[in-house]
Amino acid sequence: FQTEPSPVDIPGGTERILVVDDDPVQREVITRLLELVGYKVHAVETGEEAVKYVNEHSQDLLILDMIMDGIDGTETFRRIREFCPHQKAVILSGYAESERVAEAQRMGAGSYIRKPVDLKSLSRAVRLELEK
Repeated sequence: FQTEPSPVDIPGGTERILVVDDDPVQREVITRLLELVGYKVHAVETGEEAVKYVNEHSQDLLILDMIMDGIDGTETFRRIREFCPHQKAVILSGYAESERVAEAQRMGAGSYIRKPVDLKSLSRAVRLELEK
């Protein structure tokens, strides 16, 4: 039988994760947190960069900021799903859940994580989505 993980039991993995966020501090923090628990992380600044990167390097999971200059997280996810229909994603935003978040989730995106992120909630959301 399974017990609840203890607070020190932070789930991790070795999967490839792409962080998409236009804020350099957020990109750095999220990248370091994920690397801390073993993930192979790459980060880009724009949705356009994310589409190009995923087209050239498959990723196990995307962490998508919703509000960015250029195309937003929902549009980034839509474009990537056109050539990678089973792409998994987690939504990230500093704002309240919006219709754009709901739209991305209807397309297949997973959890919504509110900024600022912490290791526990981030790693839990990532692991949950990867195991689906």
